Formats: sequence, structure tokens, C-alpha cells
Amino acid sequence: MPVALITGASRGIGAAAARALAKASYHCILTARTVGGLEEVDDQIRAAGGSATICPLDLRQLSMIDSLAAQLYERFGKLDVFIGNAGMLGTLTPIAHHDPAEWEDVFRINVHANARLLRALDPLLKRAEAARVVMVTSGAATKAIPYWGAYAASKAALENLTHIYAAEVASTNIHVNLLDPGGTATRMRAKAFPGEDARTLHQPDQVAEAILALCEADAPHDGRLRVG
Repeated sequence: MPVALITGASRGIGAAAARALAKASYHCILTARTVGGLEEVDDQIRAAGGSATICPLDLRQLSMIDSLAAQLYERFGKLDVFIGNAGMLGTLTPIAHHDPAEWEDVFRINVHANARLLRALDPLLKRAEAARVVMVTSGAATKAIPYWGAYAASKAALENLTHIYAAEVASTNIHVNLLDPGGTATRMRAKAFPGEDARTLHQPDQVAEAILALCEADAPHDGRLRVG
């Protein structure tokens, strides 16, 4: 059975991606900080006939990522799919007013954790027949939007990190892509745009279908797909 690791899997896009991958016969490793949310997604997957394992993890504790990779190696010996979905918005405020500790947390989760995950998971991905990596980005990465400094800068860094990793593994079995979900009805979106009508946005399940497509055998390499 193919194995998929999804970060930020307790709600929103991550949870929807986990359900879609489980439906496609992947065994899903679900990580997030919120244990209750992970258990709920696990219940949904099992009720639909799929299989999953929950691994509560605070990605700010970077050393724990290596432990996760070791556990995956011991149990599965490989990793077929990695979905880097977990992200932190931070406070939308002028750069000159941003709290330094929060700025560092945004980069720790959006950039440093994903770099550490790629480092730790690379040997496992190379042991799969055809591995797929999908990093969830944002349109903010390509725009200079006032007050979005930490989030936008971190997503820009994530995109460059992803393109570099894609170039490094171009001759291997690993295909790497970026996924920009566009405006999606998530808790993070509601925080950024309070009062917005969620019915006008993409739903997480729609985004999950795009993620699933990037995990297929004919998936491109080093692309950037925007939903809608």
C-alpha cells in the first residue's frame, strides 16, 4: 500500500487532502498539533474504508521531524507522497510593527520545517517507486502586499526552496510541485479576510482533488499549479 504524509492534516486543506488520498488507497500519516482534529479526520477516513495513522507534531520543534522520519522508516521503509500543507499566517501588520518572535515562528513553520522535512524524508522518498512531493503555497508569495510581510516572504522562500529541491532530484524518481489553492474556505482565510462570504471561495475538497492529481503517475515536475 502506498504511504502519504500530510502536514496540517487536522482541518481545512490538509484534512481534505488526507481524505482524498485515503480514498485513493493511500495509507495516510496525519500530522498536526491538534490531537482532537487528527482523531476526527482519522475517524472519517476509517469510516470510509481507508487507513491512517495519527502523529501529533509541533513543527516548530524541528528536531522531532527527524524522529518522525525514523519512525516512518522503521514501519514502512519508504514514503510515496509528502504533502507540505501546514502553514502559519501570523499577524497582518506593518513590518516595522511585527513582533520578532512571531515573525520567526512564521518562518519556522512555513520554511524551516519544510526544509527539515525534505532533508529527513528524502531517503524515504527515494526508496519509493515513484514519489511525489506537493508543497502548498499562496498567491501572496508572488506579490508585495502591504501588511503581509511575514507570510508573503515566507511563502516566497518556500517556493524557491521547492524549486531548488526539484532541480536537485530531477534525475530521480521524485516529482516535486507547488500547489496554490487560491481563495479557499479555511480558518486561515477567515482570519485574513473576516466577513468574507465563504460560499464564493474554493472548498477544501476541490483543492484536495488538485493535490491528488499532482500525486498521479503522470504528474509534472517542478510545476506551480493554481486552483481555478
